[in-house]
Amino acid sequence: MEILGGPHFAVAGAGESHGPAVTTIIHGCPPGYRIRRSEVQQYLDRRRPGGNKHGTPRNEKDKVVFLSGLYRDDAETLLTGSTLSVDVDGQSFATEGYEDGFTTGEPVAAIVLSTSKKSGDYTQFSGPTGEVRPGHTDLVKFHQSKGYVDVRGGGRSSYRSTITDVIGGSVARSILHQCFGTRFVSSICQVGSLKAEQRLSDTLSQDNIDSIETQLASAEIASIDSDFANEAAELIKETRKRGDSLGAAVEVVAVGVPPLLGQPLYQSLKVRLMGALGGLNAVQSCEIGSGTDVIPRTGSENNDPIRHDGYQSNTHGGLIGGITTGSPLVARVGFKPTSTINLPQQSVNKQLDDIEFELAKGRHDPCVGVRAGVTLESRMAIELLNAVLAYQATAHCGDSIELFKD
Repeated sequence: MEILGGPHFAVAGAGESHGPAVTTIIHGCPPGYRIRRSEVQQYLDRRRPGGNKHGTPRNEKDKVVFLSGLYRDDAETLLTGSTLSVDVDGQSFATEGYEDGFTTGEPVAAIVLSTSKKSGDYTQFSGPTGEVRPGHTDLVKFHQSKGYVDVRGGGRSSYRSTITDVIGGSVARSILHQCFGTRFVSSICQVGSLKAEQRLSDTLSQDNIDSIETQLASAEIASIDSDFANEAAELIKETRKRGDSLGAAVEVVAVGVPPLLGQPLYQSLKVRLMGALGGLNAVQSCEIGSGTDVIPRTGSENNDPIRHDGYQSNTHGGLIGGITTGSPLVARVGFKPTSTINLPQQSVNKQLDDIEFELAKGRHDPCVGVRAGVTLESRMAIELLNAVLAYQATAHCGDSIELFKD
């Protein structure tokens, strides 16, 4: 069984790129926290295809409907807003989804319909003699499933599956914010060989997070470095015209992180985070804190000074020995160039016969990092909430989570 997070807070999903819908079930959600559908929708809007002109031209509205796990006595507030309707055997059925309620402790279920599909674009990859896109999962998924694989848009391997990540992560970040004031922000810091000069982790704090979120939300390329963002937008546009793609790096930061979460070894929060962030579609690298920049330093250069009020710098990125320190949680994630491109390439068909591959049809992102920030934030939130619940399930139950003096 494939789940994200766990064992205390976990997210499971189902649905393929061109299937009817993507469904999500959130397990272990503690009771008593208010969840507004409109807030979750804001994060899905950041992820959705068609929401950014530098992403895929596929345009999905991706409206979420909550089906379980929320309640309040005020039925009008609970149910106002979303309706789900289906036609089956010539009959129409409709029901109201949950709009604004409190978690009950039971599994939270949600659904997002897929309505902008061009499944005919993928006949090139169908069947035992279908062609294989270099860099994509076409070959391994075909043989793993003994040929019973959905090739449309990449099937389950599609980035569309991350709808589940964002829904689950939106619930997690809402609970973390209600409990600790925790917030998550991401910024694109590299596109191709072009690197940003400003880093989010050097700038972000509890005091300026509102203005930074506003800046990022209004930008074509969500980067703290506006000059870099403008150059990156032009680079992506020119690369798309050539039929090629680009890699990217995204920095994701959480502030207001409670200390003392995580374990030192096999269940360290570092292991969990690097697995969750590094396991996202198209990710090839994941660094914590200063990452590979620490390699040429000496210990005296790299160690963060500590005083009674906390760490004076954050080379460690909020984690030491896999345990949170209360400093901002910082990760940098590297994405490969989009595998699906329009240029001729050497490849094979499903039976491993050599072919000269050229894409017939299809829609894709020229740079997957452009839409990835909100998914990284979501995955970080899921792992952080799971760590909070694990902490509270130990002998520390009932204690407040504190480390340094005010």
